[in-house]
Amino acid sequence: MSDTSAPEGKPKKGRILQILLFVVGGLVLVGVGLGAGFFLFGNNVTPSNEIDMIIERKLQEAGQLPPPEEEETDETGPTRMAKPVEATGTFITSYYEFPGNFTTNLLDSRKFLQVAIGVSTQYDETVIQNVETHQLALRSEVLGVISEFTEEAVQGKEGRDAIAARMRDAINVKLEELEGFGGIGGVHFTSFVLQ
Repeated sequence: MSDTSAPEGKPKKGRILQILLFVVGGLVLVGVGLGAGFFLFGNNVTPSNEIDMIIERKLQEAGQLPPPEEEETDETGPTRMAKPVEATGTFITSYYEFPGNFTTNLLDSRKFLQVAIGVSTQYDETVIQNVETHQLALRSEVLGVISEFTEEAVQGKEGRDAIAARMRDAINVKLEELEGFGGIGGVHFTSFVLQ
């Protein structure tokens, strides 16, 4: 019988290779673990700190906080200049809904249209007060506008938009006649029934 083992005192090449692979594999695993740990947990920003930073940035953009202190920059490169931005005012829309419904016959038809409407304005409350004060005259104007439309003209979105635009114009003309200023920006249907 022949002995395939190496002579005593000389380690086998396969055994050394296994040990070397085991050591290198262990080092790779430790490196991957450290890299993953840093990637997952290395960020010092907690969610609450991140929210605070976002809020602070938004307040600075809105001009409610002073901008952050600029760090000293290198004299050789370009520097950023802040450009002042004017704040644009947003308008508040006020609504008024006429009580009850408006019902009248349509032009050249046996059918009638019943609507409930509201109006909107972006002017101050004076416009809404004028609408409330002259409600009776404005109801008459709205009924007059409705009676000028045919059955075919009020059907579909385009028809509703057209009748709303005509109502808006008629209400503004009447308010200008009575108060010197219209101010109604839109007429909105809360009910629209063709019978």
